[in-house]
Amino acid sequence: MSGPPPGRQRSLGASLLDQVLAETVDPAYRQATEARAARRAHAAASGEPPAPRPWLRRNRGQLLVAFTLLLTGLLAAITYREAAAGAQGREEARQALREDVVEETEANAELVAQLEDLTARVASTRQDALARSVVGQRALEQLAAAEQGAAVQPVSGPGVRVTLGNAPPAADSDPVGGSDQVALAGIVQDGDLQLAVNALWAAGAEAISIDGQRIGATTAIRQAGDAILVDFRPVLSPYEIEAIGDSEDLARRFVTSPESTTLGGLTKNFGVVFDYARVDDLDLPAGTSAELGHAEPLAEDPTTDPPTDGG
Repeated sequence: MSGPPPGRQRSLGASLLDQVLAETVDPAYRQATEARAARRAHAAASGEPPAPRPWLRRNRGQLLVAFTLLLTGLLAAITYREAAAGAQGREEARQALREDVVEETEANAELVAQLEDLTARVASTRQDALARSVVGQRALEQLAAAEQGAAVQPVSGPGVRVTLGNAPPAADSDPVGGSDQVALAGIVQDGDLQLAVNALWAAGAEAISIDGQRIGATTAIRQAGDAILVDFRPVLSPYEIEAIGDSEDLARRFVTSPESTTLGGLTKNFGVVFDYARVDDLDLPAGTSAELGHAEPLAEDPTTDPPTDGG
């Protein structure tokens, strides 16, 4: 390559090109390399530990991120283990409560059976004792009428069965997601059951029960939160109200009552289930008898003959 003509200054680009061709290694890089080699040689001669590698300094941020992720995973694992242990403990507590409920329910059933047996024995003994005299027989007749009015004796016969139930969930509800709850207006209230019971009494019913709970003179139908209590015992939807009486006349008078019209309006407006049917044979259990608080002996009728040894 020939140089520039004499007396003509070289261009700046040509000077840079010559410098690049002449110096293939950057001076600063060469100086850093020589200094690093000198430090290593000095450290090897003096027995000092080698200095940290430059890649540690360059990757310090990445190492910090990796350590943070490792610590986060460890904390997540510990939290999951604690949560799993807590869930297991809660499940064990619920299982223990279920077992207690089952045990207490069985004990209550045994007590109820014992009460029914003792009540039957008392009634039999009372029957035998009162049947030995004319006054006792008259007392038995009065007692039978009172027990029938107080609903403490089981009864059977034809009648009507009325069904009230909560409105079914909407067709587009999601039972898995828990959206099958019906609106409050579609849930049967205690007042609805009271309407049906009062209408049946007015229609001539002789005995009534709700889901197997006999309705007596002192029976209360009350709301307790989301549950309905009949004689302080919970009943569930659909509610079956059974009434004994002349099935044809009872059904006719019930369906034409104002209360029945009101219940029909609940079905039309809010979807509440309301149905009735005549039944040829119903069996209604005995209700809870009232506790005896006061009693007086019956005065003997002077017009009747005194009882003899033969009764």
